[in-house]
Amino acid sequence: MLAQLHGRREDVEFVDGLNYRLYHNNQNESYPPHWHTSYEIVMPLVNNYTVVIDGQSVELGPEDILIIPSGVMHELIAPEDGSRLIYLVDYALTREVNGFDSVSNRFFPFALFPRKEEVSEHLDMRKILLQIELEYTQARPLYEASIHALLLQFFIIACRTRLDRADTFTGIRPQKQQSYIDTFFNICSYINEHCTDELRLEQLAEMSGFSKSHFIRLFKEYTGISYYEYLTRRRMLMVELLLNNPEYSISDVAMRSGYDSIATFNRVFKTTHGVTPTEYRKSLRVRH
Repeated sequence: MLAQLHGRREDVEFVDGLNYRLYHNNQNESYPPHWHTSYEIVMPLVNNYTVVIDGQSVELGPEDILIIPSGVMHELIAPEDGSRLIYLVDYALTREVNGFDSVSNRFFPFALFPRKEEVSEHLDMRKILLQIELEYTQARPLYEASIHALLLQFFIIACRTRLDRADTFTGIRPQKQQSYIDTFFNICSYINEHCTDELRLEQLAEMSGFSKSHFIRLFKEYTGISYYEYLTRRRMLMVELLLNNPEYSISDVAMRSGYDSIATFNRVFKTTHGVTPTEYRKSLRVRH
């Protein structure tokens, strides 16, 4: 099932202009630690399935639903028999959902929706995944558009479910939770749009109406990661797009993605990708 690996990065190829790949996988084959820029959705149908994410083992039962975000290292361990649905979804598709990037960090390092909870959201998500497989198998007219719409609906339900589960901010009264969520949703949207600019913590804290220290704590509670990690992820998504364009030198890519120092850019990129920007670009050329 794995496409070509460059180190531990998998190059997922989307064919026929589609931005997803679907697998009804029943192979007794495990897959080594790897990562890709696509989202991965796993739902076992028969027997369990084990996924190791950032060193943490997650045991999935039949009809449990797991979302693995873009860029997360994971390993798939198959039982001797069984079957499961595995969907790979181009990150570009989720960009169509306004505000998705502002809440998608709730999926890190993974998002698990267990069947045993039998909440309406899980039932809806399970129904969508089965409908997608049916559309893909039957290939009726406009099935591509139908699957596209179903995937968007799936991610919207997943995002809302993650936001609605438990209180987002500790020690904040339920009446104020939504107000805080709205504030940090807008802050994240602003960062997404201005990630290549020089953003200062003081500026964002002032926009939110909180002190700097309070902002830092609340931001991490909302996103699950620090402000610096969030900004870095946004910039790295921009970097990956720019590195695909041979017209830009490595220095151009660094500046266009918000880095004034090429040394800092190289260090951050190697930390997040395991290779230098030059090595990453060479692997793209090999792929094409």
